[in-house]
Amino acid sequence: MSSLTPARLDPHNPRPDVKVESGFLSLYTGDESACKFGVRSCREQLLSEVSRLLSKYKGESMSITLAGHSMGSSLALLLAYDISELGLNRSNPVNPTILDDHRVPITVFSFGGPRVGNSTFKERCEELGIKVLRIVNINDPITKLPGVLFNENFRVLGGRYEFPWSCSCYAHVGIELALEFFNVQNPSCVHDLETYISLLKSPKTTEIQRAENIMPTVDLLQKVRDFLLSAQNFNNMLPWRNAAVNMTNLIQLQSQRT
Repeated sequence: MSSLTPARLDPHNPRPDVKVESGFLSLYTGDESACKFGVRSCREQLLSEVSRLLSKYKGESMSITLAGHSMGSSLALLLAYDISELGLNRSNPVNPTILDDHRVPITVFSFGGPRVGNSTFKERCEELGIKVLRIVNINDPITKLPGVLFNENFRVLGGRYEFPWSCSCYAHVGIELALEFFNVQNPSCVHDLETYISLLKSPKTTEIQRAENIMPTVDLLQKVRDFLLSAQNFNNMLPWRNAAVNMTNLIQLQSQRT
C-alpha cells in the first residue's frame, strides 16, 4: 500500500512507528563510497557540518533554518528531524530524551515539497518542536505525492474514527501557504521554483488560499511578500534561501504565542 519504512534515526529509541518514504530515507542515509566526490552519506556530511557550526557558535543566540525545493525539501525535513532526535540542538545532548527549553529552534521552508512520512512522523516532528512552512501550488502534483489515496485526509472517518491502516498513510508536516497558478502553454511551470518565487514577489498576479490554521493573528502572506521584496541578493542561484532565513524569526515567534 505504501513505501513507508521505519526511520530509525533515534539512537535511544528505534521508534518503529515513525516511518518515512523509503526512497527519501535511502537518499539521505545511503553510503556514497562509490562516488568520486565523497565517501560519506548525505546524512553524515550534513550532520558533521551542523555539529561544527553549533560548536563554533556555542553560547550565542542561534536558530537553524533549512529550505529546499521538491525532493530537496524532503531531505531538509529529514535533516531537521534527525538533528532533533539526536539532540544536537539541545543544551543537554548527552540525554536528548529530555525535551528542554534551551534548544536551538529549527525551521523548515518547503517549496513544492512531497509528503515525507506517516502521521506518527508528523506527530513526532511536532513533539520535537520542528516548525515547517509549506509553500504549495495547489495545481502542483508533486505536493500530492506520495500518498495520492492514502494520506492524512483518508486515515480518519468523519473526523472521529481512525482506520486500522492509518499508520500506513502519508501525512504532510507543518502549516501550508497555498498558491494557485497554471499556464496552459507551459504546464511544467506548476512545479517550477522560479514561478513559486516570482508569484510570491508579485501579489497582484497571485491567488492565495489561506488554511484555517495558518497563524490567524498574523498576516503571514504579507510578511512573506515583504521579506521577498526586501531581499538584497535575490538573483543568486538559491533565491529561496534569503526568504527562508528572513522568515525564521516570524515563524518561531508566532509558534510561541499559539
